Amino acid sequence: MTEEGAAPPDLAAIEAARARLGGQVVETPVQQWRGPAVADALGAEGAVFLKLELFQRTGTFKARGALLGALALDEAARARGVTAVSAGNHAIAVAFAAQRVGTSAKVVMMEGADPFRVAQVRRYGAELVQVPDVHTAFETVRSIEAEEGRTLIHPFEGPTVALGTATVGLELARRVPDLDAVIVPIGGGGLCAGVSCAVKAVQPACRVYGVEPEGADTMHRSFAAGSPQAIERVRTIADSLGAPHAAPYSFALCRHYVDELVKVDDAALRSAMGLLFAEMKLAVEPAGAAATAALFGPLAGRLKGKRTGVIVCGANIDAHKFMEQALFA
Repeated sequence: MTEEGAAPPDLAAIEAARARLGGQVVETPVQQWRGPAVADALGAEGAVFLKLELFQRTGTFKARGALLGALALDEAARARGVTAVSAGNHAIAVAFAAQRVGTSAKVVMMEGADPFRVAQVRRYGAELVQVPDVHTAFETVRSIEAEEGRTLIHPFEGPTVALGTATVGLELARRVPDLDAVIVPIGGGGLCAGVSCAVKAVQPACRVYGVEPEGADTMHRSFAAGSPQAIERVRTIADSLGAPHAAPYSFALCRHYVDELVKVDDAALRSAMGLLFAEMKLAVEPAGAAATAALFGPLAGRLKGKRTGVIVCGANIDAHKFMEQALFA
């Protein structure tokens, strides 16, 4: 049981969730990284396996949990529609999921969101509301939920979200045996909650590391306090990891299954974006480079000679912004 009283997903439930998603989501590839950066940092015995969720439908892992949430709607809820709050990736996923199940979506995003993400939301037919900041965004989506009767598909909290993200960990742990470690980005904690739960179910000895940007360290604060905490402001280029608070269910799963948390700064994120492009030809958003930044930063020494899985969580970024943010050595 989690600290909030809800049972964590077990392996049978995770497998059932993956079966329900079926071909509506991609079993994304796992690619071994054999470049010189890995050899230099991890030694000849080290091996790095990238779980490439940037190739998922909608460009991130978010499609998994969003679609499970939409599939769970009864007829009356489907008629009322869904809503969501997001820096962009979850909004795209909810718009996609709504289209797949034949309902409507009204999503809230921040002003100044990446234009590529805004265009993708509209492409899937969702109604878009933009607000000044993340705290206002959460207030607005709650008003939509209450006033319009739409079902909120949460970006990072609850058993359905965890089941969706757990399918990422399930695929990785089944594809790559004998992992010593898996590194998972943390925003609100939904991805890390599910991945860590699944990895520990399939490979109990594998260590799980969660990584946050220094400017959005809600999970670090929550671990230290022993309860979900909030931050006043998001200060990182990894806006997809900029959750304003942690939430009880995902926090409890992370605290139970995650072995250690680390932080990376924006300079490390920029360098990791450049490195992934230079050696693996992957153009990822800052959040998608977070686990790589941790691998070559705070975790490099202790993962030398280890078999490590790295979650590359998404790539919803336009070309101009990528070129502005990535740092090429």
